[in-house]
Amino acid sequence: MNLMRDHHQLRFALILAAFSALGPFTIDMYLPAFPEMMKFFGTSASVIQVSLTACILGLAIGQIVIGALSDVYGRRKPLSISMILYFLSSFGCAFAPNVTVFILLRFIQGFAAAGGIVITRAIVRDKYSGIELAKFFALLMMIGNAAPLLAPLAGSAVLSFTEWVGMFIFLGLLGLLLTSITTWKLKESLPVAQRVPSNVVGLLSNFKTLLVNRTFMGYALAPGIMFAGVFAYISGTPFIYQKIYGVSPQTFSILFALNGVSLILGSHLARRLSGRMPERRFLLFGMSLAMITSTAVLIVVLAHGPLFTLVIPLFLLVGSIGMISPVFSALAMDLQGHIAGSAAALLGVFPLLFGCITSPLVGIAGEYSALPLGIIIFTTSSIAIITYVVLVFRKKERSVR
Repeated sequence: MNLMRDHHQLRFALILAAFSALGPFTIDMYLPAFPEMMKFFGTSASVIQVSLTACILGLAIGQIVIGALSDVYGRRKPLSISMILYFLSSFGCAFAPNVTVFILLRFIQGFAAAGGIVITRAIVRDKYSGIELAKFFALLMMIGNAAPLLAPLAGSAVLSFTEWVGMFIFLGLLGLLLTSITTWKLKESLPVAQRVPSNVVGLLSNFKTLLVNRTFMGYALAPGIMFAGVFAYISGTPFIYQKIYGVSPQTFSILFALNGVSLILGSHLARRLSGRMPERRFLLFGMSLAMITSTAVLIVVLAHGPLFTLVIPLFLLVGSIGMISPVFSALAMDLQGHIAGSAAALLGVFPLLFGCITSPLVGIAGEYSALPLGIIIFTTSSIAIITYVVLVFRKKERSVR
């Protein structure tokens, strides 16, 4: 019986992971092509990085809009519309006549991809709670975290036999596949009786309820701030690895993929320890590891250390975030019930909004400087720990006393 349940759970997680992986594929797959696209459009590295910022902004706004709508209209219909829009915008990116149109279409593509991310979180909350919710989130993220590993490798593979446009044709076909999965494989998880009224005031009230909830905000903001450092890493390393350290696009993809392995290992550890270790101890351990490794990254870039001295702490940093993210997500979502879509939207939007700030900043000193990356990663890790301690940890300490 347990074997059948586990098999069903794994199959369900694989389906949901396909949708949540759309975000990493949309962000990461074209990273190896940054230098080629810079030449194609006849523009600078910072302008190409703006296309990444536009995508991240689209992901952020899309999660707010689509997450709220999924609480009103159910999960299936908004997801289906999102996937159709993703398919169309991806093909639009492939044939964009100039960089301005490309950046606009990247925003639309990110907006559409947001549906896959936010609605999968809401579906999980519709079906699970408590320890089971934490374990399923860890399982989902463990599978989904293969996407950052596969995306740059897939991008590099496509780039080896075609130009960058082939990557966006691939993403368009992926969107078409997910549209068919939505139509034939996914069942509605939010009954009509549990949906919220379809009025703007009610939707805004849901977000207000979440924003003034100190505990929810602590669980949502801390990982969001840490992920802002990850977005700086995503935006900066294509140039740092290839320009400063002189690695090839293929080698860059392998180095980038190592962090997908780290995310998977971290998520696996979170799943194994769910219910066995007190959540506060686990979160503090993971965040402390992030602080130590981000400090190491800053020291390496200040000392202009060799490549391996940068790769190792970044690997451990990403792994620590993979550990704590499922726990943060489960704790934040557990008590949200009928407004799970809105809660999932805020969980997804914070890292993206903060990432919109850090992504362009990482290139502020030019494509041959890694110093901004070190400063940003160290700063975000520090602020994340302070946020968690102030909003959640101290409050629980006082309640215990």
